[in-house]
Amino acid sequence: MKPRLKPLDQQVIVITGGSSGIGLSTARRAAEKGARLVLAARNAEALAGIKADLEALGTEVEYVAADVGDREDVRSIAQAAITRFGGFDTWINDAGAATYGKIVDTPVEDMRRVFDTNFWGIVHGSLEAVEHLRSRPHGGKIINLGSVLSDFAVPEQGPYVASKHAVKGFTHSLRIEMRQMRLPVSVTLIKPSGIDTPYKDHARNRMDQPARIPPIVYAPNVAADAILYACQHDVRDLTVGFGGRGQQLFQEYLPEWADTLFAAFGSELQKDRRPGHEINRQGNLYQPEPDGQERSDHRFVRKFSAYTAAQTHPRTTAGLALVAGAAAAGALLSRRRH
Repeated sequence: MKPRLKPLDQQVIVITGGSSGIGLSTARRAAEKGARLVLAARNAEALAGIKADLEALGTEVEYVAADVGDREDVRSIAQAAITRFGGFDTWINDAGAATYGKIVDTPVEDMRRVFDTNFWGIVHGSLEAVEHLRSRPHGGKIINLGSVLSDFAVPEQGPYVASKHAVKGFTHSLRIEMRQMRLPVSVTLIKPSGIDTPYKDHARNRMDQPARIPPIVYAPNVAADAILYACQHDVRDLTVGFGGRGQQLFQEYLPEWADTLFAAFGSELQKDRRPGHEINRQGNLYQPEPDGQERSDHRFVRKFSAYTAAQTHPRTTAGLALVAGAAAAGALLSRRRH
């Protein structure tokens, strides 16, 4: 049974990790489209401020201070959506945590904490969403935030890479089982490339330099627009930005070369050597830090991705390709005649 996915202005959308970065950008852009929102994160103060800002623009918003690694906290998110709005149509699992540093230098407790948020948070959210959406007349949507690092690996972020590989496997298995059980639940995996969010600022860092996200880096709205497209379309997965897709293809088809280059240059690419930047040793792995920001301080940030636009506007892209092909063919024929 296929779900009927509503337009955004008819949807109630739950967003975990809604207090910063991609989650916050998605919330703001969904609000512009008329969606009603339930935002969840650990930082209650930041959520309250975001709620006030969005309500001033006419958006209906509820928020829940919750740790997605705690199953009961996630149940409270679902219950808040049911109490305030009578339920929800889309559940977006966006909350994330990260560490920078070699695997051998990272305490196992920190690795477990990364998995508590990145993997178990998605498991908890997906289970709550399935339980609710399976009984709704037209079903609904689950969107899980993976990463291009779901498809390849880099040094200095081993636990994060592993968690995102796990997210991809879980999401694909969940999608297959929804079809097998004939439940009206659409499941999409979003795989962002490097995004200019506070990700690096919130990560626990054991490197000898402040962290950065290697180029190519895209603005959060590029990811948010892909997510909002998935809210309304039964799409399997979407990759945000060709920067990460190119690296994935490199490792897939030339694995020995990719491993050699990542080993030689991967660590240095993740270090920010600009003067005046301090290392955030603790990060928000165990306690929330100041939130409310979509972006960080990366330079040369791309505000658009043609590759992502091609995935979210396939008919337009196909039409443009046909026009371009016809124009090229016409030019070639004209040259031959002359």
